[in-house]
Amino acid sequence: MAAVTETIQVGRVRCERCVHRLAAALQGHEGLDFANANLMGQVTLTWDDERTDRSALLAALATAGFREQAA
Repeated sequence: MAAVTETIQVGRVRCERCVHRLAAALQGHEGLDFANANLMGQVTLTWDDERTDRSALLAALATAGFREQAA
C-alpha cells in the first residue's frame, strides 16, 4: 500500500451542511483512508493509490457539486 495525502481546495463549501454533503459523497469510497473538510473548502484526503486515484476522488466530489478550484 502506498498512501497518498493531499489537501485540495474545492468551491461551494458555505456551511456545515455542505461539509456533511461532501463527507457523504466520499463515504464508502474504495481505497479512501481519511477525509477531512473545513468551511474554507479545504479537503484533506488520504488514499491507497493501488485502490483508487485522485481523479476518482475528484469525480466523487464533483458529483456532489464540489469542484476543485485552480491554485
